[in-house]
Amino acid sequence: MMFDRQFWLLRRALRKIWVRVTGYALLAVAAVAAAGWLGPLLPDTFLVRTGAAAVGDVLDVLASSMLAVTTFSLSVAVSAFAAAASNATPRATALLQQDHTTQNVLATFLGAFLFSLLGLIALSAEAFDPRGRVVLFLVTLLVTTLVVIALIRWIEHLMSFGRMANTLDRVEAATAAALSGWRADPLLGGRPGTIGGTQGTAIGAPRTGYVQHIDIRALDGCVQGSGAEVHLWVRPGAFVARGTTLMRVTGRAPDGEMEAALVAAVTLDRSRSFDGDPRFGLIVLSEIASRALSPAVNDPGTAIDVIGRVVRLLTAPPPEDAPERAPAPRCPRVRVPPLDPGEMLTDALRPVARDGAALIEVQIRLTKALQALASAEPARLGDPAAALARDAVARAEAAGMGPADMTALRVAAGWAGVLPDTDP
Repeated sequence: MMFDRQFWLLRRALRKIWVRVTGYALLAVAAVAAAGWLGPLLPDTFLVRTGAAAVGDVLDVLASSMLAVTTFSLSVAVSAFAAAASNATPRATALLQQDHTTQNVLATFLGAFLFSLLGLIALSAEAFDPRGRVVLFLVTLLVTTLVVIALIRWIEHLMSFGRMANTLDRVEAATAAALSGWRADPLLGGRPGTIGGTQGTAIGAPRTGYVQHIDIRALDGCVQGSGAEVHLWVRPGAFVARGTTLMRVTGRAPDGEMEAALVAAVTLDRSRSFDGDPRFGLIVLSEIASRALSPAVNDPGTAIDVIGRVVRLLTAPPPEDAPERAPAPRCPRVRVPPLDPGEMLTDALRPVARDGAALIEVQIRLTKALQALASAEPARLGDPAAALARDAVARAEAAGMGPADMTALRVAAGWAGVLPDTDP
């Protein structure tokens, strides 16, 4: 499903760590201000022995410790990002940087530091009366409790954060979300279209980059009432050079204002995004498998794990609330090229067939995975899976796999039309 551009930009911004850090910092400022504002409103009964006299000492300890903890935690997070980039693939680090637990913990530590620092400044300036000191003490106890909870969560989180299995889980989850959106609305709300056979006015890309988002509703609104129709030539994830055709407009030539609005509906950036681009997630999984199969790493187990994840992704059942029929197009004046499932299969598993050509354990698992995909999705994946299985056998033979292993591989790939070994 493609969201409107404004909502998509908001979702992307909310994943940035500075948003959470800024929010927690504002809460810290508000907490100190509230202590000074609520103090005079409290009755005299609050002036009991609560330990409020020690609030300055507590804030001093909290300020000094939170600065060190924040710096240490940030260095740990950066080390985890570097480990994921070197052990898995640099494309996966974006998912780790969007991790909610890491962002919340860092924001909590920094917010606690700012709260304690502002509290000490306010105490030194004698901004609180005795009631205000009581309120500040109670808020300090709450902040300390939140810090302890954040530390416990952080310690548990670090047991897996940045490890290979954790990185694979994140990539799989992001890919599953993109695939789920594609299954629910394969044409992004438009009608089926084709690339290359459409006449009309060409709208070119204003700069070079990857298509990250297409606002289908905005495209439909641009041509509403004009009798024109938009034929997209790209989908999210496509790489376009400056001047490359993004779409063609038929029925009526767009004027300058309409053309500018059509171009603005397509967001270009320097890199690809997991959102709305299931092929990118599958490519990232294949990159992890390829690195695991490199001579420097020599980890076929990870490649086998990736194969299993690809099968799970491509054979996932539709959501329980999914309609039996394809949804009616919300934007009937926009034509969208379909995404080929065979290309997704090739993106995910052809690099594994290439880099694991000489490893019988990888090839056997790959062949069985392709057979499972062909059986689960015969209409969409049957022919591509069989073709990739035959290609994998040819690559294994070219890589010099031993005769006994080749015989076993040919037998395993017999479902794809591979003949058994006839040599004596």
